[in-house]
Amino acid sequence: MGLSEVRHTAARWSTSGLASLLAKAGATPNALTVMGCLISVAAAVVVGKEYLLVGGVLVLFSGAFDLLDGPVARASGKATRFGAVLDSVCDRLGEAAVLLGVLVLYLHRDAFWEPVLVYSTLVGSVLVSYIRARAEGLGLACEVGVFTRAERVVVLTLGLFLGEWIDTALPVALGVLTALTFLTVGQRLVHVWRISRD
Repeated sequence: MGLSEVRHTAARWSTSGLASLLAKAGATPNALTVMGCLISVAAAVVVGKEYLLVGGVLVLFSGAFDLLDGPVARASGKATRFGAVLDSVCDRLGEAAVLLGVLVLYLHRDAFWEPVLVYSTLVGSVLVSYIRARAEGLGLACEVGVFTRAERVVVLTLGLFLGEWIDTALPVALGVLTALTFLTVGQRLVHVWRISRD
């Protein structure tokens, strides 16, 4: 079993019970998707105003919605192609919004390297998702990589939590995000190159 399969199995196991309850209560997967995105926007506003701990809580809360929309779609029998596209779009928007909040934070502080790291993190994140989407559009499975959205949410949340008390915590988290997202970009490119030769 590959790393991506382990992630999917663990996620389904940990969310299946709650997803069933939400589906029975009438929650729709698309509503959960949009709600998670809106919470990310709220997190961006809070982070931009330098409330890092609250921002971290909101980012984590948004990530929980992202974990649940897929299982709720399956539990309620409402999984659709549009829902899958909406989920991907809201994931990108939510992540970009939070990083914009971090960028505003450091622009207020007249920082230089931190905005560069924010930009690099955003580019790496977009490329990780784009390579998978482009490969799957060509009929090539591409879920490999050590650092996907779930890991990015965890690292950014930790950076925000610790950044409330340690000034270097968030820049370090951004550095880790940049390095590991571009490592994942490389892994996916190599993977696509290998399977496209077969």
